[in-house]
Amino acid sequence: MNLFQTLWTVLTTSNEGLIGIIFNDFGFPFIYIEIAVSALLFTQVLNIKYNKKQFIIYVVSLALISGLSNVVLGKPYSAYLNLLVELILIIVIFKVKFFRAIIAEPIPYIIIVALETIYCKLMSSILNLAYEQLLLIPLFRLCITFLIYTSIYLIYLLIKHYKVNIELIDNISNKTKSIFILNFAFAAIPIAMQVYIVMFYMGNLPILVTLISIISLIAYFFISIFSLLKTTKLEETSQSLEEAQLYNKTLQLLHDNLRTFKHDFSNTMQSIQGYIANNDMKGLEKYYQGIHNECTISNNLTALSPTLINDPALYSLIASKYLLAEQYDITFNISIRINFKELKIEPYVLTKILGILLDNAIDAAKLSDEKEILFEVNPPFTNSTVRKYVVSVQNTYSNKEVDVDRIREKGYTSKAEEEGSHGLGLWEVNKILKKSKNLNLYTTKNDKFFVQDLEIFDE
Repeated sequence: MNLFQTLWTVLTTSNEGLIGIIFNDFGFPFIYIEIAVSALLFTQVLNIKYNKKQFIIYVVSLALISGLSNVVLGKPYSAYLNLLVELILIIVIFKVKFFRAIIAEPIPYIIIVALETIYCKLMSSILNLAYEQLLLIPLFRLCITFLIYTSIYLIYLLIKHYKVNIELIDNISNKTKSIFILNFAFAAIPIAMQVYIVMFYMGNLPILVTLISIISLIAYFFISIFSLLKTTKLEETSQSLEEAQLYNKTLQLLHDNLRTFKHDFSNTMQSIQGYIANNDMKGLEKYYQGIHNECTISNNLTALSPTLINDPALYSLIASKYLLAEQYDITFNISIRINFKELKIEPYVLTKILGILLDNAIDAAKLSDEKEILFEVNPPFTNSTVRKYVVSVQNTYSNKEVDVDRIREKGYTSKAEEEGSHGLGLWEVNKILKKSKNLNLYTTKNDKFFVQDLEIFDE
């Protein structure tokens, strides 16, 4: 009986030492529970996919590092380090991009702060205890902690049941991402100050004022998220509209070619019949080559489809370069035999490299006699040690003296015929290649074609 009485006294009286043992430092098991329910919440809200192993590694790693930083650095410095570590772990373990990770991090923190403020204020009013005194009583602190974690888990279950999540677009422009990151960074300062003021004056503020303050902070956060969604949807719509406009141009060209071919079909058949009647096989072969060229143009336009080039940025790039080449009467042959989603390369990096290669190909081909470009992507080459894709850009060229060993040097250019050529394009590509572990650019030339093969290895 005395043991229970002693235990009850310890739990119901102020005991800063026991609070430190239970909740601070490594805080077992509460720090693990808090990290786990927080991870459940933000992964569900942001629709982040993970397996059991990833989840356990994230919870254990963050808990151990947070506990160690609390012991070594102490608060508030450990809090800053823990935020940085959490951001890195979300990116590395859950395999998400920085933009999604930086949105994920504040979601559980804002909810935890709001719930802690509300529950502490309610319990403080009911028990008629000061806020600071309440947090030093182990039993009440345990009750508040239990209520917070239970509430977060219930919120997670509701979100999961009603399938409420935020669909973020990872490939929105860097400018848009920067604007939102700055917005959250600057918003964090007044939010933190407001939370500090509310917590500091908790005992003196009426519960209505506290609730209004907390609800306002939550409302601001979710309105910001809503604005983010609207902006990303708008950018996605703009990309789709641009893609549709380019596709309409290719469809119009295809339609015009088919109409011309249909209109000339009767004359074509009569011409073929004439060559056959005269047994003029050489003339027929030459005539057939002209027909084949027209069919090749139609096939190329058919290949310019968002279904085949299933990345919006890449489709827009290739379609725009095709239309540009057409202005210079360049034959732009396209052969695509893969799903671009298979490539282990960021769309932004791929479009930047291909943009430079295709611009160079067009500049060289328009000065040549043949005026021809071949853009080719074949299924992966696999041997016992490596599996790679090759994106090939080949073009006819007039300057046969171009040095393939120097073309990536800063300032070197083969465009002697043009003013304003600074030789920076392939130098920029070379910088990208040096930063990448799975990319290589193999450059060759022959009597007809200058060849740039971008090799993309599976990591």
